[in-house]
Amino acid sequence: MRLRVEFTTEPFDLDEAPAHAVVAREVVEGAALDSVDVGPFGNTAEGGADAVLAAVDALLRRGLDAGATRISLQVNVIAEAGG
Repeated sequence: MRLRVEFTTEPFDLDEAPAHAVVAREVVEGAALDSVDVGPFGNTAEGGADAVLAAVDALLRRGLDAGATRISLQVNVIAEAGG
């Protein structure tokens, strides 16, 4: 099964990326994911279910430890090619 996670961390700071946003980016960029798109207002990552779920766990734990007061996320199942 393939999954896509979309997430944001708060509070926002448009002048400088807060520590929790930097940590979130490090988590998804360091995970064994197939694609990662990091932007100022939202982030998306895709991959196999185990890799995405492990990244979500690390994202939540490390993001909260780094000062996030809110982490919003959505996980979707991606239809496999030919399926």
